Amino acid sequence: MERADGSGTGRTRGWCTRAGRAAGRVGRWAAARAAGAAARLRAGLPRGVRGRRRAVQAAMAGCVLALLPSAWTHAVAADRLHGTADSPSADVAVVFGAGLWNGRPTPYLARRLDAAAELYRTGKVRVVLVTGDNSRTEYDEPSAMRTYLTAHGVPQERIVSDYAGFDTWDSCVRARRIFGVERAVLISQGFHIRRAVALCQAAGVESYGVGVPDEHDLTWYYGGAREVFAAGKAALDAALQPEPRFLGPREHGVSQALGAPRP
Repeated sequence: MERADGSGTGRTRGWCTRAGRAAGRVGRWAAARAAGAAARLRAGLPRGVRGRRRAVQAAMAGCVLALLPSAWTHAVAADRLHGTADSPSADVAVVFGAGLWNGRPTPYLARRLDAAAELYRTGKVRVVLVTGDNSRTEYDEPSAMRTYLTAHGVPQERIVSDYAGFDTWDSCVRARRIFGVERAVLISQGFHIRRAVALCQAAGVESYGVGVPDEHDLTWYYGGAREVFAAGKAALDAALQPEPRFLGPREHGVSQALGAPRP
């Protein structure tokens, strides 16, 4: 409220003046910060034709480096890919896990298992090694794969389970070092089979791949895109030869299955 002597009005006017000056200082500070940021941004951009050319060259070099691992997997597997009809014979087929739905193989995994069953029926392979994730009790890929194969005509005694195939490299190393597999037909989808062949070759398994055809749905495209990044890890695994997450003692399941009489 204004006092009779006018002092209330004077204080109000003084406060407004000081507030206006403070707002002006804040505005000038903000403008200076914005101008500085714009200057730094301009300084970071390439200037002139030469700068833009260098930026394009750097981007192209980065793309080439990113695609080199994929080129390596394609080169290694180039003459080692087949269908079920023209697959070479081998004692062992290796089927890589591809997930479960309600404890049963996903459609992608089921098609891999169908190809393995066909190879067994036609005499192209004698034993099927199923390799997948069983890191927790409620998730058991190898057992679900075994159940599916027996329901499709592959005898129990011809199926060997690897419960520690946590990724492709682990599966390949364990096939060689734990199960003694020296030559195998690998079964997976087309977007994955080249990487599987390249890694098993690096792990010491003479490998041939059967790429299972699939509908080009969202999962297929996701798998193809993922392979660009997975190929980088694969190249490092092949170069550095890391130990699998779990190795364990030597197992004789494959040799025993090969020795079992064919039904």
